[in-house]
Amino acid sequence: MTSNRPYLLRAIYDWISDNQLTPYVLVDATREGVRVPPQVVKNGQVVLNLAMRAVANLDLGNDWISFQARFSGVSHNIHIPVLAVLALYAQENGQGMMFPAEEGGDQPPPSSPDPDDTPPTTEGDQAGDKPKRSAPFLRVVK
Repeated sequence: MTSNRPYLLRAIYDWISDNQLTPYVLVDATREGVRVPPQVVKNGQVVLNLAMRAVANLDLGNDWISFQARFSGVSHNIHIPVLAVLALYAQENGQGMMFPAEEGGDQPPPSSPDPDDTPPTTEGDQAGDKPKRSAPFLRVVK
């Protein structure tokens, strides 16, 4: 039988968000497959804000939680195996759920997300776009 953890994570995330609270996730950063900026890890754990205003492209999948977030002004792609999640709770009142450590957490889930940690490109930055034009100018016509 599959783990119920991803289903509970999605339900609790929706419940917290629907009540206009801020969802925080506590992650075991020592688990294999966790990709977060090392400067935010403290004592092998990291707390991340999952509010829609704090992240972009949030995907609460069955094996991975992935999103884009900014730390010290630098955009990062964050990838967290669902088994590395220790808790999901509301920042304002602490309500939520803690999760026990599950066996088999030493191996990353199958089909790891893409390995690059490059910031997403904007539509105007993609190769193949029209070359930039010079500054506009006016010409007097008589």
